[in-house]
Amino acid sequence: MSDETRPHRTAAVIPAAGRGVRLGPGAPKALRALGGTPMLIHAVRAMARSRAVCAVVVVAPSDGAVEVRRLLDEHALPDRTEILVVPGGETRQESVRAGLAALPQDITSVLIHDAARPLVPVDTVDSVIEAVRGGSPAVVPALALADTVKEVEPGRPGEPEPVVATPERARLRAVQTPQGFDLATLLRAHEKFAVDAADGQGATDDAGMVERLGVTVMVVPGHEEAFKVTRPLDLVLAEAVLARRRATDAY
Repeated sequence: MSDETRPHRTAAVIPAAGRGVRLGPGAPKALRALGGTPMLIHAVRAMARSRAVCAVVVVAPSDGAVEVRRLLDEHALPDRTEILVVPGGETRQESVRAGLAALPQDITSVLIHDAARPLVPVDTVDSVIEAVRGGSPAVVPALALADTVKEVEPGRPGEPEPVVATPERARLRAVQTPQGFDLATLLRAHEKFAVDAADGQGATDDAGMVERLGVTVMVVPGHEEAFKVTRPLDLVLAEAVLARRRATDAY
């Protein structure tokens, strides 16, 4: 079957192997409770709510795959969506590669979604998928910036830093997830730039890797509720958003 006639099949990969140190000591960030339910469960449900997503691969901490599988089995998830769990690597890039390697054979496009963005609306997920299926090999949701941004010469933490430039705000976007890709394009990027993972850091943005291939990344509108839960204040905001949804939408 040619690529032109091959049916579109989309899966999501959720890297959830990080510790989330900025939220303080305790469980890994993805397992922190939000409204009484781990953020990871919210993130999986956010992907599975899209009827275009046929499978979700959760990349667990290398020593926590069994625990994460048990956690997923304890919560109600859509039966139509296959949920897989694989152990991750030392870096986010290695973890994403592990997730890609576990995808079902018939997948043509893939979403990479942060477990720490548990409240992304299904409309945002669907818009990314639609753009990829429409022919864009790489798509990211993003928001225009409300604040002026300054480029500085980095200094020591807490010390004043000199401004070196003020980028034009109208041309800047704050990128969110899920980021969507034609699977073959993303695999090519990970293969070409796998060496980056050897430095102990690796790539933290899959769209950035695809850009380095010379592929154009397209932006679709993001959503203010798709923010990343990184610090304790973010968790307070996420609890408020979730409480409002439950009160108004039977979430």
